[in-house]
Amino acid sequence: MKYLIPEKKKFVYEMTIPIRWGDMDAMKHLNNASYFRYLETVRIDWVHTLHAPAEANGEGMVIANAFCNFYRQLEYPGNVLMRLYVSDPGRTTFETWATMARTEAPDVIFAAGGATTIWVDYARQKAVDMPDWLRDIVSS
Repeated sequence: MKYLIPEKKKFVYEMTIPIRWGDMDAMKHLNNASYFRYLETVRIDWVHTLHAPAEANGEGMVIANAFCNFYRQLEYPGNVLMRLYVSDPGRTTFETWATMARTEAPDVIFAAGGATTIWVDYARQKAVDMPDWLRDIVSS
């Protein structure tokens, strides 16, 4: 099943990730698990720009699901341009989406993925209302 990134979304962050030789598989392209690692990296890097890193006794984000659509193979050497988007804020959740392109071809999408992100109380392990400051950021 292929998940589509919605047209209505809000751009929130961009970063570049170098493709490491060790991220490759036997077929000499980026290992599938590395795509998910890159999706996680852009999401976590964005959270740090919000000054909202996870704290074990506080509140923060976790993901409920994740997906990745693979369109073209990424290969070493090179740099991946990650663009992060958000959409569909709810009471406790919002969607994150990311595209992956090579820096020398920023308009050619090699892969795209996303995750449902939930705001939780870590100690209670329970979803809680998203704070207003975050709702303002993820709302379009």
